[in-house]
Formats: sequence, structure tokens, C-alpha cells
Amino acid sequence: MDKFFILSDALEYIEAHLKEEMSQQDIAEACFCSLSTLQKLFSYTFHIGVADYISRRRLTCCARELIQSSRSVLDIAMDWGYSSPEVFTRAFSRLWGQSPAAFRKSRRFSGLFPKFELNENQSGGSSMMEIHRKYVIEELYDYLNSHRNAYMIAFDIKGLMPINDISRKAGDIAIRASLQRIEEAAEEDMLLLRIGGDEFLLATGSDDPAVADRVIGKVLGRNGEAVSWEGKAIPLSLYAVKFLPKDRTVRYGELFSEIAQALEEVKK
Repeated sequence: MDKFFILSDALEYIEAHLKEEMSQQDIAEACFCSLSTLQKLFSYTFHIGVADYISRRRLTCCARELIQSSRSVLDIAMDWGYSSPEVFTRAFSRLWGQSPAAFRKSRRFSGLFPKFELNENQSGGSSMMEIHRKYVIEELYDYLNSHRNAYMIAFDIKGLMPINDISRKAGDIAIRASLQRIEEAAEEDMLLLRIGGDEFLLATGSDDPAVADRVIGKVLGRNGEAVSWEGKAIPLSLYAVKFLPKDRTVRYGELFSEIAQALEEVKK
């Protein structure tokens, strides 16, 4: 089977069974491929293991429930397949850097690890070099329909690759810290999305450039502040740029071209 369809089917199978017990072998069988093939494709394309992807997706969904519902931590943990509140709290804290209870009290953003989708190369081939992942951001389109002619702010971490070279865990900490800085600077009713490995988008809902500038100032004002990993202080800084989308019915690829262009200009 074509590699693109194996990965696409695997992602759909995982999403459909996130609340159920599933093994990597179950996923491979559902995609009509060997376990080793599935694992190699995930690692090559997403730079993450199958089990790690499943865990991060579950915990991201759990975070959304913590924010959007009044269900108890225990009920959420049991519903998403965790054997005890202690197991859930340990797993949640590793990903989010704080306990579920603390997260519920202090956070608004829950999309740390959105669902992946794939873009196949336009020629229809199946070369792995031409298969690209993307995050699902349906929320943005609904938001754009009700907030027309509003500024967006694109953010990008400066030098995430060198941080990942220190440790992937250090990179995870840098991503969490970046998102938290943006979240704390964002004003009421703004929509924050993770749109790439180290890229984030804040839809301000405002046509006033001063509003976007105010948020940018707060975030960039913290540039150089360090995050801590195993006692080592790692300086963290972000790029940021505001822009108005050209097309209010913007497509994913078109939007990302605009974001990439805007960020390249600010990096010069």
C-alpha cells in the first residue's frame, strides 16, 4: 500500500480509537502493513514514535476537557483510559509541565498537540520527501467567519533545533513556555493555535493594529528569559509579526504561505 495512505489511515484509526485500548499492532493490522513499517513511517515523517503520538493526542484532548467541562479529574482520567488519577497526573504533568488541577485553574489553551493530517505532493506521487504533515485547525475557519478583517499574529521560536539538539525534552519545555507566554499576553476572546512544530498563530479578532502590537510587545518583551532543563538555563526567544489574511475564505496552504512570508520578512 502507498506510504501516504498507510499514514493517513493510521492517523484516522488512532483518532477513532483514542478513548479505547489499542496496541501498535492493532493499528498496523488496520492499515494492512507490518508493525515495523508503521513505526518507521511514523518516525521518518513525524519524528515521533507511534506510542508517543497517541499519548500526546490523548493528553491534549484531556486538557481540552479540563478547560471546557466541569467533569472531575478522575472522570476524565477514567474516560480516556488511564488506570488511576495518579497515572494520569504523572503523564499529564510530563507533557504540560503542571498537574491537571493546576492546569484547569490557570490555563485557557489546550491545543498543545493537535491532530496531524497529511498533504500529498501535488503530482500524486508517494515519495516520502514529498509527504508533509499539517495540523488540523478547523477552529480557525469558524473564527475567521465571525471576525472578518481582523489581525493575526504569527510566532516562531528562535533556534528550536539547537534546543532539540540538547534534548527533545528541552525542546518540549521550550514549546510549552512559548505557548504560555503567548497565552498570557493574549486578550479575551483571542484564539491561539499551534500550527507547526515551532510556529503558533494568534487570531486577535480585532482590526486595530495597536491591539496586535500590544500583544507582540508583551511576548517579545520576554525574549531572552531562560527555561530550565535539568538545571541548565536555556535562553528562549520568539519572532512575531502581525498580518491581515488576504482571503477571508483562506485555504490551509494559502494561509501558511502568508505566514511563512510574513515571518521571513521579520527574520531579515
